[in-house]
Amino acid sequence: MRKLAAAGLAAALGIVLAGCGSGGSGSGSDKSTVTLWMYPVIGDQAKSQAFWAKVEKDFEAKNTSVDLKIDMQPWEGRQEKVTTALAAKKGFDLVVLGPDQIPQYAQQGTLEPVDDIIAAEKASYLPNSLAALTVDGKLYGVPVYQTITAPIYNKKLFADAGVTEIPDTLAELKEAAPKLAANKVAVLDYPGKPEVSLNQSFYPIFWANGGSIFAADGKTVAFNGPEGVESLQFLLDLKAAGGLPENTASKGNDIEGGALAGGQSAMYHAATALQAVQLGKVIGDENVGIGLPLEGKKRVAFGIPGGLVMAKHSENKEAAKKFAAYLSSPAVAADLAKESGFFSARTDVTIPGQTPAAAEFAKSLEFAFPGDTHPKARQVMGIIAAHLQAALLGKEDAKAALDGAAQEANTLLASGG
Repeated sequence: MRKLAAAGLAAALGIVLAGCGSGGSGSGSDKSTVTLWMYPVIGDQAKSQAFWAKVEKDFEAKNTSVDLKIDMQPWEGRQEKVTTALAAKKGFDLVVLGPDQIPQYAQQGTLEPVDDIIAAEKASYLPNSLAALTVDGKLYGVPVYQTITAPIYNKKLFADAGVTEIPDTLAELKEAAPKLAANKVAVLDYPGKPEVSLNQSFYPIFWANGGSIFAADGKTVAFNGPEGVESLQFLLDLKAAGGLPENTASKGNDIEGGALAGGQSAMYHAATALQAVQLGKVIGDENVGIGLPLEGKKRVAFGIPGGLVMAKHSENKEAAKKFAAYLSSPAVAADLAKESGFFSARTDVTIPGQTPAAAEFAKSLEFAFPGDTHPKARQVMGIIAAHLQAALLGKEDAKAALDGAAQEANTLLASGG
C-alpha cells in the first residue's frame, strides 16, 4: 500500500505528472495503479489522514490486484491543476469535482461517463445529486458526499420581539422585520461583501422567487428579469425597514464575531451545519433554531454533491470503477459523512452519531440545488456581486443594478472570455 501523499502544487504537477501518471503498474508489478486526487473534505488533518489511510488499506485488502494511491490535494489552485492534468493526460485516474466544474471538462471530452458504476443502485441516490453531476444526459460524477445549507436563527431574539412564529417564507421574514428593528435587531444577517459566494447570499432568495441566472440556451443571462428585480428589491425593502445589518454591503458571513452571534441580527438564511454549531457555542444550543429554506414561489437550498470523476485518459478504468463503487458504498459513505460533517448523497445511509442539529439540516436535502452549472458561472457571479453591493450602498436601484450586471455578463459570454 502506498502512503498518503500530501501533495502541493509542485508535488502534484512536478512529481505526479513526471512520474508514472495515472496508469500502469508504477512499481514494476502486475498490479493496476489507481490514483485519486482527494481534497480536505475532512477539516481535521489528523482525522483526514486516518480516514483515508483506512480507506486505502481496506480497499486494497479486498482488491489485491489494485495499488491505490490517494494524493491529498489543497483546495487552492484546484481548477488550474485539474485542467493541467487533464490536458497532459497524466496525474490522476479519479478526482473529486463539483457540479460547476464538470461541464467544461465533459464538453472537452476529457472525462469518462460513470453511469454504469451506479446503475444497480441508482434509486438509492438523491435525484438532485445525480442531476447536478449529469451533463447532456450522461453522469460524470459518482456522488460521494452532499452539502446543504439552511436557515439558522436566534429563537430568543424573535421571542423578545413578540414574533411567535419563526418566518418560514420570504413574505413572513419581511413582515417580521419592523418588529425586530424596534429592538435594534436586523431580521436577516445578509452578507453583502462581494467575496462571499452568492450561493450563500443572494442566489437562494433569487432561486426561491423562481429565477435562473442564465437563459435556457446558456448564451445570455436572465437574472435581470422580474425574478431578479423582485429579489433585489426584497433586500432593499428589508434594509429600509431596518431588517439588514448597517454594514450589510461589506459584511461577510462569519458567525463568530459577527452580528448573528453578537445579537444584532436574528437569522442567516443560507448557513451550514458547522455555522449552526458555531452559533450554539456563543448563544447556547437551546437558543439556536434550524428551519427549512425560506419559501418564495418554491423552496430552494444551496447544496452540492462531491462528484468522483474519472479521467478519460485513465489506463485502468475497471480498477478505478471498483474503487469508485467502494468509496460510494453505504458503509464508506456513512463514515465519510460522519468524519466530514457533510451528508450522504444516498438515501439508504445512516450516519453514525449524527447530532440533532445535523438531522434538522438533513431535512433540507430534498431542496438542494447546486446552482447554475454554466462554464462561466463563477465569472458571472463576480459581476453580479459588485452590482448588488452598489445597490445595497444606495448607488443603484434594483433594476439599474441588475441591468448593468447583465450588460457586462452578456459581453463576457459573447466574447468567450
